[in-house]
Amino acid sequence: MKQTASKTWLIHGQEVTEQQIVSAILRRDSYTTKEFLYRQCYPLFSAIYNKYYTDCDNVFEFINEIYVYILFPHKETGHCKLQDFGYRCSLTMWLKIVAENFCHQLFTKKRDLSEDNITPSDRFAFECDSLQSEVKALNMQDLHKILSMMPCERYCRLIQLRYVEEKTNEEVAALYIAR
Repeated sequence: MKQTASKTWLIHGQEVTEQQIVSAILRRDSYTTKEFLYRQCYPLFSAIYNKYYTDCDNVFEFINEIYVYILFPHKETGHCKLQDFGYRCSLTMWLKIVAENFCHQLFTKKRDLSEDNITPSDRFAFECDSLQSEVKALNMQDLHKILSMMPCERYCRLIQLRYVEEKTNEEVAALYIAR
């Protein structure tokens, strides 16, 4: 299945329009849904999954979440998001926008929930430099292995001085000026 010109898709050897794909997904046509969402749109969903926060363990679980999200009816209208797709843009562009909005909403909910559970004494943990915290958490042996694999020795040494040896920017600069 691959995309052809003028918003038609090749599914099971037949050219299918986006209107036909939307109609098939709304009818819960499992073959078209799997071919389009899980195969053809996999790279799109994979990129979004890798870029944004989700509670999902893998891309297929993320696609499942988006599938439910676009087919779950609104309380007020009784229509699902896919029924409201107006063909003003391509179906894949619309799916990208919907998936990114889903991720933003999920992140906002998660952030709001975590902020509600923070006590004043917990605030210090969020003020720490995240890169420094992550470096400290790494296994130092692995860190040294990663640094040794870096092609630029200068950057490797800068990272080592700043984040491993925890020198200030001024101290690192002084060491490089002294060279």
